[in-house]
Amino acid sequence: MSNARTTDLGDIEPARSRHAGRRSALAANASVVAVGTATGDVRAFERNSTRERWRADTDPDRETSSIVSAAICGETLVVGERSPAGRVRGYDLDNGEHVFAHDTAEDIGDPAKQTRFFLPFVVDIVTDGDALYVAARRYEREDGTRNFESVVYCFDPDGIVRWRYRTDASPISLDVSGDRLGVAYNRCPGDHQHGLVVLDAATGEVRWRWDPGTEGQRRVGDVSLRSGGVVVTSHGDYRGYGLDSSGSVSWTAELATTTEVGDEVLYAYPNHVHATEESVVFVTGTTYAQESRETEGRHPLAHTAFGYAGGEQQWTADIGGFAHGVATDENRVAVPSAQAFRERDPDGHGLSVFDGDGRLATTESEGIVTAATVDGNSVAFVEEPVSYHDSEQTHGRYRLHAETVA
Repeated sequence: MSNARTTDLGDIEPARSRHAGRRSALAANASVVAVGTATGDVRAFERNSTRERWRADTDPDRETSSIVSAAICGETLVVGERSPAGRVRGYDLDNGEHVFAHDTAEDIGDPAKQTRFFLPFVVDIVTDGDALYVAARRYEREDGTRNFESVVYCFDPDGIVRWRYRTDASPISLDVSGDRLGVAYNRCPGDHQHGLVVLDAATGEVRWRWDPGTEGQRRVGDVSLRSGGVVVTSHGDYRGYGLDSSGSVSWTAELATTTEVGDEVLYAYPNHVHATEESVVFVTGTTYAQESRETEGRHPLAHTAFGYAGGEQQWTADIGGFAHGVATDENRVAVPSAQAFRERDPDGHGLSVFDGDGRLATTESEGIVTAATVDGNSVAFVEEPVSYHDSEQTHGRYRLHAETVA
């Protein structure tokens, strides 16, 4: 990559060896890159120079955790928090004027504990240019049992709620295409037992549902819509699935499925997918063992990007570490790499860009990369500092990077 520009985002506590979840978010258009920060502030920068356009500081009268999701709809920037309120906030993209706020805790409840993983969490925000679709969830644990309350919203750009869809499952991602909204649920411990729900984008009515049909709470890790149907990643059996327009399985991708390595049976969750009409890119996560939390071996296809076309694998590529999320633009996919916590190797930190034919570019970073955007040949990404538990060294700083892909 070339034409690199870097902007300091201030000081935050370094991440540690294990993933503590997202705490930064990015959204961009042709002129602006907006950063939702780990301290709850929102900063907008000029796309071509990374000169700061405006900054919206955290309200000093309320407790805020971090910004974890963001999207731009027309002239409105919308960000979502992980915080006691689980707030969705809208800003005028040009000047940072506050447009609206909505506390998702009003719909999903207040946190059972004032600790990070119990806080209401605005999981994802997507837009079709006319409306914003937002998924939020709240987790609690009682007598050893996991419980979730969640809601999917359709908002006007000015913050008016058009409809809500509630469940007792854990949404993990959204995708919108035309008149369809796909909702992926990664855990289903309650009455809702469908890993994928396809809603009517205008009304919120259910069109159809799908599930991998596996035992346990784990269901679907991500969803991507295309005109011929839907592509999902299964957390139940670690595969990818191509579904037709009615939810029937058209093809299956063998991703990081269970594999014997020495005396262990290992797997890795396929966490992300992006589908176009011609191709699909899947991304897998960390190695896990069926019988223990720690592992001696490593799954050979953990932390891997896969390219598929016509339901057939075309290529694979190592991504270096855990991807908190992927950024997409038509047929390009930007994959940020954070901790490969079982190896704790900082050489794996960075950003990779792929299209349907494979890897286009890779850039390395000192710290972990946790959020990204891609727009044609322009990428931006957030680097966060990390200190591994078995080393006194801190790698990297809290910075915004903007670069050009050749």
